Amino acid sequence: MGLEIERKFLVFGDGYKQQAFSKSHIVQGYICSAKGRTVRVRIRDEKAYLTIKGPSEDGIGRYEFEKEITLDEGRELMRLCEPGMIDKIRYLVKSPDGIHTFEVDEFFGENEGLVMAEVELSAADEKYEKPDFIAIEVTGDRRFYNSQLMKNPFCNWKSEVLKKNPV
Repeated sequence: MGLEIERKFLVFGDGYKQQAFSKSHIVQGYICSAKGRTVRVRIRDEKAYLTIKGPSEDGIGRYEFEKEITLDEGRELMRLCEPGMIDKIRYLVKSPDGIHTFEVDEFFGENEGLVMAEVELSAADEKYEKPDFIAIEVTGDRRFYNSQLMKNPFCNWKSEVLKKNPV
């Protein structure tokens, strides 16, 4: 709990799959996805979580509170969520130097074709080594927030992104 500092990137290729040391299925919905504040319900494999996130002023860091809840509670809370769900497989991949872990999300449904990686840091200026599958940085671009992907899925604007940044 506390300040979450992360950088987000588009991913090219599928080399991350061979490099992954862990893989899990995630379905998540939002009870509230107002600008600057989100309340998320996530079911990751057989565990459930309730997460509250605050506003990001620099696009990199923001307050995050997360609590594990029972799977039954998670399923019940999913029924309170706004329309739309995020469905993805998350792969965990170590950075080339082994210091950081990149979370690589392969999206499905209306966000099919989108693959993003993020790395959590202890400070905004912390150095990190990027794996070879990292393409362009999208940190701070609200379109790539999961809460926004639920409202305006990647299928609506992917040709615009891929035209500018082929991955």
